[in-house]
Amino acid sequence: MKVEIVTPEEILFNGEVNAVSVPGVNGEFQMLENHAPIVSVLTKGYVKLYGNIELRESVASRFEKGDKKNEFLLAINGGTLELNNNRVVILAD
Repeated sequence: MKVEIVTPEEILFNGEVNAVSVPGVNGEFQMLENHAPIVSVLTKGYVKLYGNIELRESVASRFEKGDKKNEFLLAINGGTLELNNNRVVILAD
């Protein structure tokens, strides 16, 4: 699925992932390919990207390598998420 992570300053990530986990207001949840459409408010926590991910050098320092194989974490203070037709857009603070 395609994921785009946007902050007020720049686009941090725009690429294909196998899965993405986010800190929703009712707890962390994960989305996989062909997930039902969803809109959610995000809280402080980590956006977790899974897959063979290539980060731009200019933003790589914003991400942490996770404990699991092919896991990358991005700390956010909150935001919103929309998933529709295997495309996730995260507007993050």
